[in-house]
Amino acid sequence: MKISLITPAKKHSKNGNRTSALRWARFLRDAGHRVRIDVDYADQPADLMIAIHAWRSSTSILRYRERYPEGPLVVALGGTDVNTFLKTEPETTLKSMEMADALVCLHDLIAEELPVRLREKLHVVRQSALPLSAPRRPSARHFDVCVIGHLRDEKDPFRAALAARHMRASSRLRVIHLGKAHAPAWADEARAEMAANPRYHWKGEVPGWRVRREFGKTHLMVISSNQEGGANVVSEAVSAGVPVVASDIPGNVGLLGADYPGYYPVRDERALARVLERAETEPGFLKSLDRHCRSLKPGFTPAREAAGWMNVVSRIT
Repeated sequence: MKISLITPAKKHSKNGNRTSALRWARFLRDAGHRVRIDVDYADQPADLMIAIHAWRSSTSILRYRERYPEGPLVVALGGTDVNTFLKTEPETTLKSMEMADALVCLHDLIAEELPVRLREKLHVVRQSALPLSAPRRPSARHFDVCVIGHLRDEKDPFRAALAARHMRASSRLRVIHLGKAHAPAWADEARAEMAANPRYHWKGEVPGWRVRREFGKTHLMVISSNQEGGANVVSEAVSAGVPVVASDIPGNVGLLGADYPGYYPVRDERALARVLERAETEPGFLKSLDRHCRSLKPGFTPAREAAGWMNVVSRIT
């Protein structure tokens, strides 16, 4: 089939939508399909459209549906579709969802946020990642925690840095933050935090190999987001064997499970500091995080993600 894969992320972007589009296109091509990735749909012939983001791709979704009233259409829901635009732009967002033959989401709790009439066409396809190619060797001198995420509101990017300010003077904790500042003000804030907080180190935007190198030497990863649709960085950390400490938002709980022991109340740096202190000083606690993440690892394999997509496509074509 000719598949039009629409993503709001531009060609050289390193954000999650572009990364997902490239990975999904690879799965589909491996299955024998011809896939074209675009930011906007321009009336090109297609046997199937997969559109990432109900609201941001709404114009492309409508144009495809007008050209192909019976054409198969999959809409992959972004985190902001559910957490923001269902509330602020409900007409446009719901219209895209209703035109779709299938909806794809990335974690188990999305269904609870959707109207009942849409839940029957919802499929959970968790994002995947590859394991590291070499054994992990966490630092012996420091207790390093990494934050992998761009600097913008949804990510609550400085919560781990603020938590680090509350650590005991004897703590060896360092926060290593990899991610692009989405505006100059974010970069200014990161530099100011580094100047005031010797435990915080912002490295800016880095290539994927640098993230994987960090996974090889960090003790754990913090995902502090205020909202998520099911962050790929969680599957990357789990696949790399890195324990996770996460804000207790649905986007994290839907990936890690309700019984995961490494949550803290979202936006609460003092609570996060207590979890990080336990991880540093209680070997049993860090081992429990590691054990839980290892049990989740089979759910984040490329083979399982590819099979999920093949199931969705086969159901509507």
